[in-house]
This record gives sequence, C-alpha cells and structure tokens, in this order.
Amino acid sequence: MKNPLSFDGFIQIAIVVQDIQKAAETWARFFNIPVPEIRYRPPAPNPDLTYRGKPAEYGLKLANIEAGPFVIELHEPDERDSTFREFLDKHGNGVHHLGFQVGKKRDAIVGELEEMGYAMRTIGYYPGSSWTIVDSEDDLGVNLNIKPRA
Repeated sequence: MKNPLSFDGFIQIAIVVQDIQKAAETWARFFNIPVPEIRYRPPAPNPDLTYRGKPAEYGLKLANIEAGPFVIELHEPDERDSTFREFLDKHGNGVHHLGFQVGKKRDAIVGELEEMGYAMRTIGYYPGSSWTIVDSEDDLGVNLNIKPRA
C-alpha cells in the first residue's frame, strides 16, 4: 500500500457478543478489574451513520476496557441491521474489528482500500472524528476500523 497502516496507530480491539453483561463480568474477572460500565445507545435517526451505503439506525450496548495503549470494546447489537448484527449472525461471538488511528491519512487509506476492492461496511461521523469499518473479514479474518483520531 502507498499509505500503509502503522502498528503505532493500533488503538482498539472490538468484540461482538450475545450477552455483554456476561462478557464484561468475565473480562473483569480475568484481568482482576472492576466490571466496566455498560452504556446503551438506543436506535435513533442519524444522518452521519451508514451501513452498507444506506442510513443506519440501530441500538447498541457498549463497554470499554482500557488495556494500556489500546482499548477492548465490547459490543452487543440489537436486532436491527448493522455491521455488528451482521457479524454476530454470521460468526457468533468474536473479534469484529481492529481499530487504527491514522490521522490525516484517513481519506487516502480508505480510498486505497476501496480501490483494492474492499467495501466500506459502515461510515460514521461524530464531532471531531469519524470511524469507517472496512469489510476485510474474508481476507483478514477481521474487519478494520480506520479513524483519523480516537
């Protein structure tokens, strides 16, 4: 790639689960840490969020475990169409994506990945940044999350 990903930008492992409470408690027990807070984002219209090129509206339970230089994110999706629901239905519990912070190279990297034939599964914008889930499961066994900054 002309614009390769850097290990220095590795910031996240996202795991999709059927039961976030059970997963959060188990991870906490393994690391001997407090159970992470579970947040719920209800489904709501969001013009800055797409899934497979169409507007997305889905609910999601989330929990973050700070793991040194990166975060382990736990995701439990509702039944609505989303990248997380797609993964859970296809694979069951598992690693949905690895996240990389790439700074100003975000558009160049995403463009290059598209040229290579990878679909952009989800694109979301929020104040100060964005996230793009690259559909790379078939080649890498996991999706990529390309972010300008965390």
